[in-house]
Amino acid sequence: MDTYETNGLRSEMRIAKSALEGIRQDLFTDPFAFRPLPPLGGGRGRYVRWLPHAAVIAFTGMVMLAALSYEPSRGGTLLALLAGGPLLTTLFRPVGAWWLSLGAVFASGVLFVPAPWTPSGFVSHLAVMVIVTIRTRPRAAAWMWLLTAALGVFLDALRGHEYDSSVYAMSLLSAVVLFVVAAVRGLNDSKRQVAAQAAVTEVERSRRTVLEERTTIARELHDVVAHHMSVVAIQAEAAPYRVQDTPPELAAAFQTIRENAVAALTELRRVLGVVRSENPDAFAGPEAPQPTLDALPSLIDNVRAAGLAVEHVTTGAVRPLPQGVELSAYRIVQEALSNVLRHAPGAQARVEVSYVLGGLGLRVVNGRADRLAKPSPGAGHGVLGMRERVAMLGGDMTAEATGDGGYEVVAFLPVANPAEAAA
Repeated sequence: MDTYETNGLRSEMRIAKSALEGIRQDLFTDPFAFRPLPPLGGGRGRYVRWLPHAAVIAFTGMVMLAALSYEPSRGGTLLALLAGGPLLTTLFRPVGAWWLSLGAVFASGVLFVPAPWTPSGFVSHLAVMVIVTIRTRPRAAAWMWLLTAALGVFLDALRGHEYDSSVYAMSLLSAVVLFVVAAVRGLNDSKRQVAAQAAVTEVERSRRTVLEERTTIARELHDVVAHHMSVVAIQAEAAPYRVQDTPPELAAAFQTIRENAVAALTELRRVLGVVRSENPDAFAGPEAPQPTLDALPSLIDNVRAAGLAVEHVTTGAVRPLPQGVELSAYRIVQEALSNVLRHAPGAQARVEVSYVLGGLGLRVVNGRADRLAKPSPGAGHGVLGMRERVAMLGGDMTAEATGDGGYEVVAFLPVANPAEAAA
């Protein structure tokens, strides 16, 4: 035997082994396990939820009545029980119900009738196979059909019949019905898997957006904090040389300040390295100065040039704020106006910046769009990024639709009182 024949034989053996393993798992592994038919979900009414159970029970009653009318003098009552028992069992033990139905077919074919299939047994067994296919794996339909066809041929041969139309009718009709049921079941399973995968993908997409936004914030804060910490370290190192006869205690204090500043810088850069994206060019110009509220008029001019009517109002006493707060405020206004351009074309917008006691208030509101907006694949992610920025600074934010069909973003960024911070 050459290598080709050996490999072919091994492949056939693997296929046969896989087939036997499949039929063992589907029909022989704990076939009488208790698996009750669950009621319908989706918030349906109290009685509608039990409609499948009622349908099976009603169909069982019809089959049993038909069996009772089939030669009652020759055991019609027993035939009715053999036909109805497996059908009712499908409500609790689907695979076991099929084995009971197969045994009922054998008993009725051997003991009562001259043909392998009675009308009630034919309908009952076909209904059992359909219900089991719906409630188990679609591939189980193939094993049930094969064993059922084999039993029909065996009973036909046992009776000495050369030809019985019921055997071939059952084989042909059950093949068509089970194929259709298994195909529909497989299609529904595929749709559910696609829907579940889409939900998982959306969750992962939102999580990735959060991580990307946090990475951006980490980079921006590095530019802000690193600058100030570097200045602190340099001034702490130079301070003792600006005073003659510096007391040792003061020199030691400056040295401690410098060491802590350098340690903070090292830790900041280490954490930034953890969250840094794999593509270092993802953010162009990292050495460029970050925008502040002083650049807000230029941003609004650019948005107006893009065709959006924007009104800019500043209230309160304008004062310098921490660079991280100004940067976050600028980004929030920038993202809010970008959302107006994307989702409310032709609407008018208003930007309000309020310098209040204890912080900075922001409000970006727009009216109703005057034309249909194009679909945006990133819908909702900009609001998510704004919330991340506000939460990072310990502020509050709301983003919701207005009564006139527009949209409003309101945020408050707290700023510590310098006197309180110094205390």
